[in-house]
Amino acid sequence: MFQITLRAARVNKGYTLEYVAEIVGKTSKTIAKYEKDSTNIPRRLFVTLARLYGVPEEMIFCGKESDINGFARKTKVS
Repeated sequence: MFQITLRAARVNKGYTLEYVAEIVGKTSKTIAKYEKDSTNIPRRLFVTLARLYGVPEEMIFCGKESDINGFARKTKVS
């Protein structure tokens, strides 16, 4: 299934971090944190963001943004 990140959903909608933060009652730093890693995003916030962005919940990737973009860091083995 095709999925997008929270950041992609926000950017596609044309919203800034500051605008979203104001709408949902969080700081832009908090929104940015969950865009980078939504593994532990509170369910209520996740649902609110999905609705705000007009994206079905199942289309939003939950996890580290770097994982979906293929940039997961590989651990160096000595």
